[in-house]
Amino acid sequence: MKTVAFHTLGCKVNQYDSQALAGMFIDRGYQVVPFEELADVYVVNTCTVTNVGDRKSRQMIRRAARTNPESIMVVTGCYAQVAGAEVSAIEGVDLVVGTTGRESLVDAVEDLAGQRGLRNLVGNIEEANHFEEIPACGQGRTRAYIKVQEGCRDFCTYCIVPYARGPLRSRPADGVLEQARRLIESGFQELILTGTHLGAYGRDCPAEGTLADLVARLAVTPGLARLRLSSVEPADIEPDLIDVLAKHDTVCPHLHIPLQSGSDSVLERMGRRYDTADFALLVDAVRRTVPDVSVTTDVMVGFPGETAEEFDQSLRFVAEIGFAGLHVFKYSPRKGTPAADYPDQISGDEKENRSRKMIALGKKLKTEFAGRYVEKTVEVLAEETVGEGLWTGYTPNYIRTVGSGQGEYEGKIIKVAVKRVEQGNLKGIIYD
Repeated sequence: MKTVAFHTLGCKVNQYDSQALAGMFIDRGYQVVPFEELADVYVVNTCTVTNVGDRKSRQMIRRAARTNPESIMVVTGCYAQVAGAEVSAIEGVDLVVGTTGRESLVDAVEDLAGQRGLRNLVGNIEEANHFEEIPACGQGRTRAYIKVQEGCRDFCTYCIVPYARGPLRSRPADGVLEQARRLIESGFQELILTGTHLGAYGRDCPAEGTLADLVARLAVTPGLARLRLSSVEPADIEPDLIDVLAKHDTVCPHLHIPLQSGSDSVLERMGRRYDTADFALLVDAVRRTVPDVSVTTDVMVGFPGETAEEFDQSLRFVAEIGFAGLHVFKYSPRKGTPAADYPDQISGDEKENRSRKMIALGKKLKTEFAGRYVEKTVEVLAEETVGEGLWTGYTPNYIRTVGSGQGEYEGKIIKVAVKRVEQGNLKGIIYD
């Protein structure tokens, strides 16, 4: 049997795409093996959000080429899309595709098997005009992603994603609903909606409705236990979406809303479409409407020209909002974006220093939020064991929980009596 191995860098959209591509290979008779093993085909799904993503992508390509020099090496994803010629020049690469046109990827691989030679199939992303239908089947037994949207047109000054993912393309709602039904029938307890710019769902084809409309339809799917949203931009969270979260018990009370900075002057230079007052009002509206909601966020430190005072403003605002969790990123200049040419670039040492401070604040806020649930009972979707009799998973509002119990709980929603918080995670006892 022919074998294929995947390595995926970057975001949840990339994770979904790799699952979908793996399914295509499986349907054609391939066996998926770990990336460290010998394989006939290696697929590296790349990320280019930061220069670290570029470097790791190149490292994984070269590693696979060393593992089996006779293999077919496929490179896809955002780095391949924006730097196709650069990727093609890496020794060992056979096939380069970007973020579109992958429906026929297996055919392209099998054509190469008969006639070797480098092929660069990266197309003009600005000409992409339809959603790429490669539905993923999900992995494991608990949570599965459903990609419903592709592309971004916001063009924040630091971000390469619009150049890598192209125009807005929404997936037809009927296809989303059908995939959801199949995943539920396969035993998945939690479905997670994802997209490059999830909140823009339907903007390119109003007949499909808005994200709120889609969530409302999915929320009543028979057999659905949980529906979760991935990241949604602040400007896209309208009252109707908040109301849908409040109305349906199946929709998890968790919103990841990217802030990026708590300084209005930095937000303006970033090209973000809100200020801190707007953001605070939005979070207040969400918390007043959705019981037990957790709000998590992304924060960037070291944006060009970020002064010590602007960074302190960011720290103070993050503390004031009281997020349930932070993803902290150090600014990384991306060639072709306006911010890469801004003056007053921040040194690596200073970015590292600011990152440490913001991460420390995030840990403190995470622990404080989790602490609300000590001596309470929470529901947890058990995902895996982390030791003898220890099961881990997440609450509806996305708090990682470890419960002790002697049963077999994988894929089940269990009740955990919370006794303490350790490193921002709930710890407790499972009871039936």
